[in-house]
Parts: sequence; C-alpha cells; structure tokens
Amino acid sequence: MGEPEHLRSTYNDIHNIIRGTSDKIASEFKPDMFIAIGGGGFFPARVLRTFLKDPSTKTNIPIQAIGLSLYESLPGTTVEQLNGEVVRTQWLGPDPGKRLLGRRALIVDEVDDTRKTLQYALNELQKDVEAELQLLPESERDSKRTKFAVFVVHNKLKPKLGKLPPNIPYFAGAEVEDVWLDYPWEVIDIEEHDRLAKEDKERKNITVDEH
Repeated sequence: MGEPEHLRSTYNDIHNIIRGTSDKIASEFKPDMFIAIGGGGFFPARVLRTFLKDPSTKTNIPIQAIGLSLYESLPGTTVEQLNGEVVRTQWLGPDPGKRLLGRRALIVDEVDDTRKTLQYALNELQKDVEAELQLLPESERDSKRTKFAVFVVHNKLKPKLGKLPPNIPYFAGAEVEDVWLDYPWEVIDIEEHDRLAKEDKERKNITVDEH
C-alpha cells in the first residue's frame, strides 16, 4: 500500500482560509465566545479573533478551551472516556453551564474528519447548558439558552460517522478530499514543512497547466 496523499498547509495558508470565512461567520452567526478544541483548534481560534470582534462591545472575543482526543492514546493520563472513542482531557471548569448561558458560542477545530469529535463536543456542551437552565425560572430559559455554531478550517469530503443537528450553523474554511492533512503546528522542522508545501503547490500548478 502506497504512501497516502498529503496536504501540507502553512501558517499563511491557514490564516488566509480563516480570513476568507470570517465575514460569513460575522454576518450569519455573530459569535461572542470561541470554544477551541485542543490542540488543533487553538491556532484557528486565535486567528479568528483577529478578524471577529464581540458584536455588542466591539472588544476581543474570549477563547475557552476544551480538550478532546479521538486518535491519540494517552497512557498514564487521568481522563474520562465516553462512547468508547472520544476522550475528554480538559473541560470548562467546575461550572461550565454558567459560563455558557446566553452566549453565542462558536466551536472551533482544525478539521472535520469523522465528525465524532464535533458531535461529542456539541452534545456535552448542550448538556451543560440544559443543566444550568433547569435552575432558572421557566420564563427565563429561552432567552438564556446558548446558541452554538461550528467552524473548521478543513472539512474532509467523506462519509461522516458523527452527526450535527441541522439547526446548528456550520462553517468550513475549505473543502478537501480525504487526504492526510499536515498542519504546521504539528511539525518539528517548520522550514522543511514550508518547503514541501511550496513544492506541492508548484507541482499542482504544473499539472493544471498541462491540462
């Protein structure tokens, strides 16, 4: 079996993909909180904050972090594992629902691969909100219910194992085939990564010109 096809993205590539999607997010969702799924969602969330401001205060949008793992093993780490595959490694603190009430929270990750991680994150965050809403008078619950949306830098065009409700706004910076994605924050030699990314682009440009 041959080496899988790689798509190497540079920091500039990621920055520009996010920039190209930020206006759509601002006009269609207007988030006032980012929830970054670590570790791939941290850099995209920070770049999003450059282009998006809190719609009511015009100040920086706060970034909250949650840690979930689907692929890596975590020997010796104290974790909570649910559904047999998604591992929770970090959450929003002792009272997550209180932080979320009334917010417009954008969940941020680098890639939508199987969609299991996104489904798990959304479901658990919604449970936190619902638990907190039950402590409020029924007349106040609808106005305090958190609105969620999802942003990923890359969406892989493949059948998904997880699902997101149709009423959850979904934003993808770029649609890609089911290839191996190499992100700059994962590599040790960034110069070599950028060199290979440049070669890949040049090779694809030559192929397009030949056709």
